[in-house]
Amino acid sequence: MKVRSILVAAAIAATAAVLPAMAQHDHHEAKGVTVQGEILDLACYVGHEAKGPKHASCAAMCLKAGQPMGLLAKDGTVYLLLGDHDDTSAFNTAKEMAAKNVEIAGEPVSRDGIKGIIVKSVKPL
Repeated sequence: MKVRSILVAAAIAATAAVLPAMAQHDHHEAKGVTVQGEILDLACYVGHEAKGPKHASCAAMCLKAGQPMGLLAKDGTVYLLLGDHDDTSAFNTAKEMAAKNVEIAGEPVSRDGIKGIIVKSVKPL
């Protein structure tokens, strides 16, 4: 009986720890956004601030290998770029534009201090 009481207490504690996280609201914004900037491979940018034309071939390889992709906006904000679950074509097109200046349109999202854009369209500048 003692083991059963311990298991029940552990289950209650685990549920109490998970419920606040489940209660958080998704931070999707209601309207779209259009942002201009440079497509980044975030592994190299965060690791050693690699960006720009001199880093283009490395960024292309990193994005092709699956490293996370971002956008360095003209105001200095870095956005994590995310694929749309219903249509990833614009996100995949953005991957082909590593280190290029583009205009991204999409849905702004944020979570725990991370700013992101669900990519709906991309065009070169």
